[in-house]
Amino acid sequence: MSNKILVETSARHVHLSREDLDVLFGKGYELTPKKDLSQPGQFACSERVEVVGSKKSLPGVSILGPVRKASQVEISLTDARAIGVDAPIRESGDIAGTGACKLVGPCGEVELKEGVIAAKRHIHMTPADAAAFDVQDKDVVSVAVESDGRNITFGDVVVRVSESFALAMHIDTDESNAGCVAPGTMGTLIK
Repeated sequence: MSNKILVETSARHVHLSREDLDVLFGKGYELTPKKDLSQPGQFACSERVEVVGSKKSLPGVSILGPVRKASQVEISLTDARAIGVDAPIRESGDIAGTGACKLVGPCGEVELKEGVIAAKRHIHMTPADAAAFDVQDKDVVSVAVESDGRNITFGDVVVRVSESFALAMHIDTDESNAGCVAPGTMGTLIK
């Protein structure tokens, strides 16, 4: 196997709990899948929400489905500074003690006491991928990306292994812009 990995840009988005979806869009509301994402079972929705911070807001933020156990907002550090929220760098799902914001939907508002993060860059792998790359879940690696005039090596990349994943590295928009990462860009894993 090659040591190449597809590098994808994960733009700002929101994951909603069932409870918060009911408040924002109405009791029993079901998300409308708009586009399948690279990770199996994950999809971008037609619905959008406004993310409100202490300085300003981000209107029209995408919702990703399906619903989750807890609501989570993933934004770049540039977004966090612009709207006035704390967004520590964390792995998805690790939201204890993270930033707060308000979500506004067509039927209501939700005050999130925590759940705002800047997602830690990571690689999704199946167990077979991990074996081929000779890495394990939670290993930290680097990934070199060649681009037109902005070659960059991303350090502190967490390996996440699950049977339900498809091989891809995820970075946020700040990181993507720093490396001129275009759709279809491949990175080279460095241990």
